[in-house]
Amino acid sequence: MKKYKIGLYEKAMRNTLTWREKLKCTKENGYDYLEISIDASEEKINRIYMSADERREIVDTTFEIGLPIGSMSVSALTKYALGDSSEEVRKKAMEIMEKSIELAADLGIRTVMLPGYDIYFGESTVETKHYFLENVKKAAHIGAREGVLLGFETMENNFMNTTGKGVKYVSMVESPYLKIYPDTGNITNAAVLDKHDVCEDLGLGKGKLIALHLKETSPGIFREVPFFSGHVEFERLISTAWNMGVRRYVTELWDVGQPNWEDDIRFANKSMREILDRQN
Repeated sequence: MKKYKIGLYEKAMRNTLTWREKLKCTKENGYDYLEISIDASEEKINRIYMSADERREIVDTTFEIGLPIGSMSVSALTKYALGDSSEEVRKKAMEIMEKSIELAADLGIRTVMLPGYDIYFGESTVETKHYFLENVKKAAHIGAREGVLLGFETMENNFMNTTGKGVKYVSMVESPYLKIYPDTGNITNAAVLDKHDVCEDLGLGKGKLIALHLKETSPGIFREVPFFSGHVEFERLISTAWNMGVRRYVTELWDVGQPNWEDDIRFANKSMREILDRQN
C-alpha cells in the first residue's frame, strides 16, 4: 500500500502536449496523478465550458493511461478575483469558480485549489475582504453540493501568505468542504519577511490541510526557482505536514522553454520522494 501520493503540476510540461501526452509524461516520470490548471488565459478558462463528450474523452484517457487527474488549480481567480470591487468581475469569478468545481466533479477530481487573494490587481480594502468572504462561502456551498474539497493556496501578498491567515477564513466559513492547501515556497518567504518559524505557521493548520504544494523560492522571488537552489526547508516542512496527516503532495515547477524540462520533472519527483519515503 502506498503511504502517500505525489502529483505533478500541469505547467511543468510543454503546453503543446495533448491531454494524452501530458498524462503519459506524468506517469512515465514517476508521478501518481496530474494537477491541472484553470489559469487566466482564455485557453484554460474555456476548459470549464467543454462539452460532455470532451469530458468523457478525458476521463477515458485517464483510465487508458492509468493515471488520474487528482487536483485542479483555479488561478484564473487572480484576474477575476472573488473580492474585486467590480460587480461584473465578481460575477465572472463566481462563474469560473462554480464551473471549475462542476468540471472537477465530472473528471473525478477530488481537490480544487483557489488562490488566497481577495483582490490581485488592485488595493485590498474592507470592501474587497467582505466580498471575498461572501463569495468564498458561496464557493464552499458549491463544493459541498458537488462533493469536491476546496483548499486555499497561500499566496505571495500579505492577504493570505501564511497558513495562519488561511485558518482565519476557514474558521469564518465553517464548511467541511473548505480547507487549506499551503505552498511551501510562499509560506517560507512570508516567514523570512515576518521573522517567524515556517513550521510553526504550518502547524496552525492542523486538521485543516488537504495537500501541500512543494515549491522552491528565494527571498522575494516566488516562481521558477530550481529545487534546492533556494531557501525552502523541504525536509522540515514535509515532516511537519506528514505528522499532521498530509498524504498528498504536488511538485510545483514551470516549463520555461528549457530543453531539459523533463529532467527537472524527474529530479523534483526523485528528490521529494526521497524525503517522503523517510517519513514514518
